[in-house]
Amino acid sequence: MSAIADNLQAVQSRIALAAAAAGRSPDTVRLLAVSKTWPLACILEAAEAGQRAFGENYVQEGIDKIAAITGRNLEWHFIGPLQSNKSRPVAEHFDWVHSIERLKIAERLSAQRPAFLPPLQVCIQVNVSGEASKSGCAPDEAPALCKAIAALPGLRLRGLMAIPEPTDDLAAQRQPFRQLREIYEHIRAAGLPLDTLSMGMSHDLEAAIAEGATIVRIGTAIFGERNYA
Repeated sequence: MSAIADNLQAVQSRIALAAAAAGRSPDTVRLLAVSKTWPLACILEAAEAGQRAFGENYVQEGIDKIAAITGRNLEWHFIGPLQSNKSRPVAEHFDWVHSIERLKIAERLSAQRPAFLPPLQVCIQVNVSGEASKSGCAPDEAPALCKAIAALPGLRLRGLMAIPEPTDDLAAQRQPFRQLREIYEHIRAAGLPLDTLSMGMSHDLEAAIAEGATIVRIGTAIFGERNYA
């Protein structure tokens, strides 16, 4: 078995243990392998081990990978900040977008989604930690933004995403995830059929699953430490 296959198995075990501790079925948590900056060979290795969903942060890099890997029935998620001038290629090539923070971006994706493709699955990114450096709408803006995006053709609003400030303290990890879940539950109670909480990464997936994550975005624990040089 390859190192990546071993790592995937270890991450799936962490997910199963965290789900069991939260009284949930492991089937309620999907693993998104964050493959940004990693070469095609690593993605293929993960695909051979059964991984289907991959997350990319950079538009051109992601599109190049999608074009290079065909016929494997993989699912491609765009999870990075998205600028208006890059919305068309994302609308044309990706299956999911997790990082919508403005109505303008959603409107462009809606208009640019090809009619022959299924609706683009989308999440709204919420800046639950209030960090100036982080993308995402303010928590109090999320309900109105969800309502507006849910009405757009060519898109299917699935839920919310967050990237909280990193911390090693479990209780501190859980707090922003709990906040996102409460916003999610408030929006669902208002009548929007959300089903996705995209939250949790390699260092905090247990806290995210304890608070209701349905997708965890894992890169380092699968592929290793990134070299951005």
